[in-house]
Amino acid sequence: MSTNEINSQALEYHASFPAGKFEVKPTKPLENQHDLSLAYTPGVAAPCLEIQADAHKAYDYTGKGNLVAVITNGTAVLGLGNIGALAGKPVMEGKAVLFKKLSGVDAIDIEVNTTDVDEFCRTVRNIAPTFGGINLEDIKAPECFEIERRLKEVVDIPIMHDDQHGTAIISAAALLNALEIAGKKIEDVRLVVNGAGAAAIACTKMYVSLGLRKENVVMCDSKGVVRADRTDLNEYKREFATTRDLHCLAEAMADADAFVGFSKAGTVSREMVKSMAEHPVIIAMANPVPEIGYYEAKEARPDAIMATGRSDYPNQVNNVSGFPYIFRGALDTHSTAINEVMKHAAVKAIAELAKEPVPEIVLKEAGAEQLHFGPDYIIPIALDPRLLERVSIAVAKAAMESGVAQTPITDWDAYKVYLRRRMGR
Repeated sequence: MSTNEINSQALEYHASFPAGKFEVKPTKPLENQHDLSLAYTPGVAAPCLEIQADAHKAYDYTGKGNLVAVITNGTAVLGLGNIGALAGKPVMEGKAVLFKKLSGVDAIDIEVNTTDVDEFCRTVRNIAPTFGGINLEDIKAPECFEIERRLKEVVDIPIMHDDQHGTAIISAAALLNALEIAGKKIEDVRLVVNGAGAAAIACTKMYVSLGLRKENVVMCDSKGVVRADRTDLNEYKREFATTRDLHCLAEAMADADAFVGFSKAGTVSREMVKSMAEHPVIIAMANPVPEIGYYEAKEARPDAIMATGRSDYPNQVNNVSGFPYIFRGALDTHSTAINEVMKHAAVKAIAELAKEPVPEIVLKEAGAEQLHFGPDYIIPIALDPRLLERVSIAVAKAAMESGVAQTPITDWDAYKVYLRRRMGR
């Protein structure tokens, strides 16, 4: 299907009545005068007073514990760039729909019309009591780093910038599995990272926390290799600046074991892929068109393990496999944060699921006759229903182990039943 056809269908999809992608529905009956007296006046005063006496009671008497804000200022929307807060609203609505569809989490999109960090943080801080968690989205670097840092200091609910940490979790699971299939250890591999924005920085930090050595990383931006002798680097790029005598992406790719891309279409050539080490791992996540096409890379190097962000190729590496379930586990434990222990737990849960036999229901969802852990199946498909239990439980357990859970889960079998009921299963 051509781009024009997709665009035309997408516009019709979004505009069909009612416009947009979700609506708000009540969860309690409101059929008569008595229901009204409970939902509103005078009955609503009772939960108000309970919450006044104990703020944590908001989780008992309101939807706070199942409500996430998807917040952007529209400065880094998909591959579209700084298109403004309002223009980013369709993406935020889409994120909200995925939360609901995949994990039963209610999500509301909020578009904040400012590029000022102070004003943005002040706005989010002031509305935070409404929500059980906050998903920051499509905010450009380096401002996104400062925004997340500040908000974590002043807000007592989980905050995750999905472009950073969601991408890091999913790509790390894919990278670990791909390296295992290739017979390589993460502590030994030479990695090229193309892109030096929020996702690239966060992902590289995650890989380092999993064993990758910084000295084995070569990061590139639009000006070439991020070198230590460059004078135009911000503090976040500087952390991964190399002293090696490399100047461009082509030089960096030579003999590299793995490539992870967060850049734009067409930045990687067949020749670059051919120059990589044996059994190279290529995770090209430029959206919507990867740095090099799936079949181009495989033709250049049949021994390559290739992944993209697209659903029409094998090995889709997409945040949708993570964020709904990460927030599910954090919300259900009334966690005050999403920390590194929880992120690592999510990486492990996603990676391990790919190694299990794939049931018929998942094969049907994937439109495949068979899926086995290997070069063409390094990560579960994005719509694998098993992710809900595996990731949510792993994150919830990690929240409890790391001390950020305010409401521990004691019966894990009952929790599985609860998760299934949330999804109507």
